[in-house]
Amino acid sequence: MGEGVDPTQMCQRLVNQVAQSRQLSSITDPNLLALFEDWLEELENEVLSMIKTHGTPDAEAIAGNLGISRRGAMFLLSKLKREGVIANDTE
Repeated sequence: MGEGVDPTQMCQRLVNQVAQSRQLSSITDPNLLALFEDWLEELENEVLSMIKTHGTPDAEAIAGNLGISRRGAMFLLSKLKREGVIANDTE
């Protein structure tokens, strides 16, 4: 089979990926997920508080006040917009 896809190799890669996925899910602690969700909710509430106090959301200000990256602040703003919590026309 000099050309094309080697089905044996492709199947082996698939089996390895499934095994890795099972490994990762087996070490995931549900309590850790709950803590992360609580932390994310706290951050969202802080963002909403900042918006109420200062008006238009600003990713730089949010990042500085919350001690997160600008990218993290942008993620929070996008999430709140998608959920309809804040207006989509804000930047």
